[in-house]
Amino acid sequence: MAEPSTLSMSKAELMERAKRRMSEHLDALPAWSTAEKLALTCRILHSQGHDSGLAGQITARAEQDGHFITQQWGLGFDEISVGNLVTVDADLEVQQGAGMANPANRFHMWIYRARPDVRCIVHTHPAHVCALSMLGRPLAISHMDTCLLYEDVAFLDHWPGVPVGNSEGEIITQALADRRAVLLAHHGLLVAAGSVEEACVIALACEHAARLQLLAEASGTILPIRPELAREAHDWLLRDERVRAGFHYRARKILREQPDCML
Repeated sequence: MAEPSTLSMSKAELMERAKRRMSEHLDALPAWSTAEKLALTCRILHSQGHDSGLAGQITARAEQDGHFITQQWGLGFDEISVGNLVTVDADLEVQQGAGMANPANRFHMWIYRARPDVRCIVHTHPAHVCALSMLGRPLAISHMDTCLLYEDVAFLDHWPGVPVGNSEGEIITQALADRRAVLLAHHGLLVAAGSVEEACVIALACEHAARLQLLAEASGTILPIRPELAREAHDWLLRDERVRAGFHYRARKILREQPDCML
């Protein structure tokens, strides 16, 4: 039997090979609209422990500049569908759809103003993230599966109160800075990402990381990982092809169980 040609390749060569193959084979994923991806994200997050009643918000930039798609206030993430999303302007005035937006969406607008790269914001109160927030501890990233968060989750160590004012928007935006997520003390999680898919995947990873951290700390001391390896894993796990594939896996599960979210 001929010797496999890849056995003599370096890790860098193998990673480049894998990147090329992912680009080739993952291009055929469904091209859902922003509204469809938002509805799917709401259902996915709810199914994975991000159920916090009416407290969570999700927004994404709409095609028209200065407009955003979000969920109708008064509905839980498990009730969100394409048909009950609304489009609002930067003052949260509804431009398309029925009802009103969550007043707490105001702090999203501050982030969008400061971060042109952000296309979607998710804010939820998942149990394990909230437990860490009550302890005043930032996320400890020490496992391969959570390295997409390495050096990418900020920590706001004080609670500025109910986030419906402009001061809360300024404080949270400053705490987030140029990162993709921030853990808010005595509050919850905020993710600011370059796509809806990325926001969903990062939000899921934050809650998973918080759960692992609490389990590990209950048994001993969390050991650090080598920064250069963590950064390598961060970039690998956040490749667009991997993020989209991960999102579509979750979406397929939701569509089998809750196809009404696309109506």
